[in-house]
This record gives sequence, structure tokens and C-alpha cells, in this order.
Amino acid sequence: MSEGFPSAVNTTVHFAHVAYRMEERYALRSPKVNYFQTWSAEDTMNRIEDADVFVVSGYWANALLERATNLKYIQSIGAGYDQFPLDELKQRGIRLANASGVNQNAVAEHAMSMMLGLNRHIHTGRDNQNTHTWRGMLGDLTLREDELLGKTLLVVGMGAIGSRLARFAKAFDMRVVATKRDPSTAAGPSDEVVTPDKLGDLVPEADFVALTCPLTPETTNIVDASVLNAMKPTAYLINVARGQCVDEPALADALKSGQIAGAGIDHFWSEPLEEDSIFWDLQNVIVTPHTGGETRLYEERVIDILDDNLGRLRNGEAGLRNEIV
Repeated sequence: MSEGFPSAVNTTVHFAHVAYRMEERYALRSPKVNYFQTWSAEDTMNRIEDADVFVVSGYWANALLERATNLKYIQSIGAGYDQFPLDELKQRGIRLANASGVNQNAVAEHAMSMMLGLNRHIHTGRDNQNTHTWRGMLGDLTLREDELLGKTLLVVGMGAIGSRLARFAKAFDMRVVATKRDPSTAAGPSDEVVTPDKLGDLVPEADFVALTCPLTPETTNIVDASVLNAMKPTAYLINVARGQCVDEPALADALKSGQIAGAGIDHFWSEPLEEDSIFWDLQNVIVTPHTGGETRLYEERVIDILDDNLGRLRNGEAGLRNEIV
């Protein structure tokens, strides 16, 4: 056992989340460690000093470190980790791992459902249902539902989520093109993979542009007015990445003017989405409240990583699964 990490019976795990049933799901595994969950920022601050291990996402605040005198390991509940002060964690000897990969199937399914929903007009069908409107048959081909067969999907970021989405798209007999920093490592099925600097070459070919990339300085506003102007007027944008990957005012203009056919958006620059946001009222948009990764299996997959890393820490292993610090 590592001299720097306590035994199971002397380890306390602090779960902190507004909604996820982390403590409840963990209890079903009959863990040997001590554990508890807090449901508010105030309670999290009040109890952080009890924690050897902290499992957290939205309730993280740098001020917690001043009280976290026993903290040795942080397990981020999400894939993102930009909220954590990495240099300070290193100085304090606190390890950090994220939950990358836990939602790859869920987010890819969400993106695929948006593609299907927009292409088959499921969203407008629901709108018509709400007003008891039976839409008649359409003679105008440009207004009818369409099929995915033979369409081109551009995956921006061929990582775990993008690769999974590519597999789904291939099952619908779509053509898949993608960007990836190192195309030689692309795991998903594709017809062409290029580096991100060649994104502009692929955009005009795409019927769907799906963002599955992480948020970095390079991907901030990666979809801007120039990309939107290069898209087909029949093409759709699907964003299951971060809202900051898209220039929102430019997207709103493109959607209002008909520059693109529509969009499925799961994340925005500001959340919750402002009540007066134009995106609520655009008929050619499907809005979901950042739920792409949330399924009934989410807690289980985070706990799998947690248990794996607790074992590694006790054994004194140098590397952690999804290690950040």
C-alpha cells in the first residue's frame, strides 16, 4: 500500500453534485471506504475538510482548497477540467483525474438523434401536435422530410465521441469526413480525415457539421461566420461540444436568414439559456439543456473510474486513469 494514501477504512470520499445520485449509486457497491454527498455549494464548503477524495464538477471553487486540508485526490465528474487550478493542485500534491469517455456513447447518440430529428422534422411535428395541427402533404420537395442515406457528415473532432458518432452514421449509409489533430490515430470509420487547418475544405461538402471536439483556444469559435457561410443552405449544424465552439451571434444570423437549414444545440455560451434568447423561438433549431451526456448510466461510469483510481493510489501506482495532475 502506498505510504501517501490511506487505507480503505481510513479514506473518506466526498461526492458533491446538485442532481447526480452519486452516494446512492456508490452504496450499491458496498464500498469499504467512508463516503457522503453534499447537494449545495454551502454544504460542500462546510464539509470539504472531511474529504480525502473529492468527486465534483459544478460545485468546484478554488476557495475550497483553503479548507481541504486532507484532500489527496479529485475525481472530476465531467470531462472538462478548466475550472481547476492545475498549478496549485500540483503544489499541494493533490491528484486530479477527469471523467473523459464516460459519456461517449450517450453524446454520440444525442448527436445522432438531433440529426434524425432535424432531417425528419420531428421537432416541427411536436410543435404541430402542441397546437393540434395536422400538416398536409407537401408538394414542395425542399420542405419535405429527408433521408440520411448518402448524406455527408463532417465530424469536427474525431475523438471518442466523434468516432462513436461516425459508427452510427455509417450504419445509416452516410459518408463520413472528419478533422483530428493527428489523423493517423482516428479510430472511427471514415472516408477522409484531415487536420483541423483543412476544416474549410470539408465544410462545403457536408450535409451535417457535428462538433464533438473539446474546448481549447484553437476550437473557440471554430464555427464562425466564414464557416457558416461556406455551409450548404440545406446543411445542419449539430453542437454537442461546448457552446464556446460556436460564434452564437453569427449562428443566429445564419439561422434567421436561411444561410443554413437548421441546428441542434446542446450547449450555449451562457447557461441556463437566457429567457430572451433568440434560439428559443427559431423553428429550425432543436435546443436541449446540456443533457447530451446525461443517461441513467452516468453515475456508474464515473464510479468505475473512481474505484479504478482509488486502487491505483493505494497501490502507489504512478499513473491514474484519465490523469490530469
